Amino acid sequence: MRPPFGPGVGCYARPIASPKRSPAISSEAVSARPAGDAGPALARGGYRRWNIAWVAFLSTGLPTGIAGYAFGVFVAPLEAEFGWSRSEINFSLSLGLIASLLAFPVGSLIDRFGSRPVMFVSLMTTASGLLLSVYMQELWHLYLASVLIYAGQPGATALAVGRLIGLWFPRTRGRMMGLAMAGNNFGGITMVSLATIVVSLAGWRYAYLTFACLIGLLAVAVLVFISDRPAAEARKTASTGVSPPLRGMSVRQALRTPSFYLITAGLTATSFTFTAVLSQMIPHLTNEGFTAGNAASAVMTVAFFGFGSKLVFGRLSERIGARYAAVISLLIQSTGLVILVLAGGSQLAWLGVIVFGMGFGAVGALIPLNIGEAFGLKHFGSLLGIISLVGVIPVVLGPIMAGWIFERTGHYTLSFEITIVIFLFAAACMVFAQQIHRPDAADGGIAVPSTP
Repeated sequence: MRPPFGPGVGCYARPIASPKRSPAISSEAVSARPAGDAGPALARGGYRRWNIAWVAFLSTGLPTGIAGYAFGVFVAPLEAEFGWSRSEINFSLSLGLIASLLAFPVGSLIDRFGSRPVMFVSLMTTASGLLLSVYMQELWHLYLASVLIYAGQPGATALAVGRLIGLWFPRTRGRMMGLAMAGNNFGGITMVSLATIVVSLAGWRYAYLTFACLIGLLAVAVLVFISDRPAAEARKTASTGVSPPLRGMSVRQALRTPSFYLITAGLTATSFTFTAVLSQMIPHLTNEGFTAGNAASAVMTVAFFGFGSKLVFGRLSERIGARYAAVISLLIQSTGLVILVLAGGSQLAWLGVIVFGMGFGAVGALIPLNIGEAFGLKHFGSLLGIISLVGVIPVVLGPIMAGWIFERTGHYTLSFEITIVIFLFAAACMVFAQQIHRPDAADGGIAVPSTP
């Protein structure tokens, strides 16, 4: 006799329950569940976002460390082999302006296509510039390679990484942005050491080749690990075929708010910390009587405290907001500069260096955090690109101001005093920029699917 429930099924077999669709859960909720309670798909989502965080950390660190910090390692070898003057070699640094000029169009591409493809193309552009450096024989080869290296900077660093952190870590955005941007300090320390070792052992061409391989491998890691769709978005797309949109202001809406101009002015003025202070610290300290080694150690001290500063201020921004965290950072930097000015060549200058470093490091993390907090992620790349374009002002004026004042006074005191005033102006702009109320502010600018 044929069993009533079909072949091979006993008469006491239970009927199979109809499948139910699981409610969508945000990627932050996934990470909050204990490992034993999460299914394989949820666990993979949690792991993936940490892979994204570390790739973002390296993407901000390696290109910056190579193009900026490690540049000085190659000056003497290039001068010795080709006979180029220091001014001819240093002119390649001025081509870094191309990064600011490309920021807006690159940011628009990130808004349109996502961070992953733009990061990959940007890193490969940087790698091609480094590979070209291996074979350079003429001065224009150096300039062309520098253009390629700097052209890849905007799409591989803050523009793309700031958007990714906002997408994958909406509730811990501050501390994770601090971690990702701390890659700058990591790259500054490790790439200088690596370049020094390779140049001494094998020569400058092999150092460029090593850097090209590292950036190429990082580009591959971007393809493997980076995604612009967090777990919640991926599930929504799989079930409906429609990806939830990012939220936030359009460029036109942002430009209509007074706060955009105040924030732009504040963040632009803040950038004088790189061009009018950090780049002039070694000349200032040596002029005040420090040895070259001690002056270099002072800059390394700034980088060391800057690493921790990014983490601390990233966490602080989650509690009091990125605008007020920026104000505190500016006041701390101003205090450090006051101590440096008063200390002259005394040992008190070390206290000024430490205090300055405690506020200085936060800048790299707080710039993208302020944009995401105020205007959302929908047009994050375009808006940060506009502000980066305005950032050409401190890039040009900072060194010129410091050099002009030194030539006429014989010291950097007045330059630092003017920078203190600029910092106070920046702090005032951030204070008076009104909080922009957006309906999506609570979820970090991402339309997280609701439970049906």
